[in-house]
Amino acid sequence: MTTPVAPLIQAFFTQRMQQQLQASAETIAAYRDTFRLFLRFAQQRLGKNPSDLDLVDLDAPFLASFLDYLERERNNCVRTRNLRLAALRSFYKFISTERPELSELIQRVLAIPQKRFERNDISFLTSEETDALLAAPDPSNWLGRRDRTLLLVAVESGLRVSELIALKNEDIVFGKIPQVRCRGKGRKNRSTPLSQTVADALGSWQKENAAKPGEFLFPSRRGGMLSRDAVERIVSRHVATATRTCPSLANKRISPHVLRHTRAMRFLESGTDTATIALWLGHASIETTNVYLHADLGLKQRALDRAAPACVPPGRYRPPDALMAFLCGL
Repeated sequence: MTTPVAPLIQAFFTQRMQQQLQASAETIAAYRDTFRLFLRFAQQRLGKNPSDLDLVDLDAPFLASFLDYLERERNNCVRTRNLRLAALRSFYKFISTERPELSELIQRVLAIPQKRFERNDISFLTSEETDALLAAPDPSNWLGRRDRTLLLVAVESGLRVSELIALKNEDIVFGKIPQVRCRGKGRKNRSTPLSQTVADALGSWQKENAAKPGEFLFPSRRGGMLSRDAVERIVSRHVATATRTCPSLANKRISPHVLRHTRAMRFLESGTDTATIALWLGHASIETTNVYLHADLGLKQRALDRAAPACVPPGRYRPPDALMAFLCGL
């Protein structure tokens, strides 16, 4: 008995993802890309068109070979491999109720585990590096003024790139407490306060562009929404400029998400609790916010100083001699 996979995939996206879960466009796009990769891989390995594939062709050993292909041939990181697996497992969970006679095949697929991976240290900017980056755009032209305002909002609000580029003019609220409103992951709406400095910059920016409510706050040259790649290029270009006056930037790999990390680290340095930071950043779980605690060496040092015995002076060990310092650094 054959089980064509094409109608099952179509039902998964239309019935499960769109109707039942009402998944966001970003989630559907991520799942779509996973299936396109998976089906192209199956076509190459099995010699069948995607529409001709049967579910028994896509068993656990075959899915495992696809995951190996992602890591070895496409050089995807473990995190990406796990995201692809999560999308495929959602599909197999869906069809477990549609095709109960194939429960053995499905359970073997669902038994494929996520891979453990080492988390990289969180990168963030110091206050001096942040100031250098914000000073990099050229204020004498429209693009420079747009980029500086965008960077100001990114650094202060900690918005994700997807949230930042989707902002419309009506999402900025002026008044006694200036704020920016956005829709984050899981289609959760949140409002983030803005300092008066950033609010003034946004007011000048909107006045310059004769802003209309339905237009994007930070448009492209043609007035459309900026892409993620465009924001990556904006950040990279101004980091290169800022490095001339702040050489320490050259030692860091800086992406737009680093600006979000920077906001969180500024909060930690000021003594803000992680629950408040989680609310500010729109984290679904405080566990996500806890990763910033591991990145703050200053916070760890202060905790160590508080826990040290009274007879031990606070601070870190400093070798008394230059040669000893050299040997300790090996």
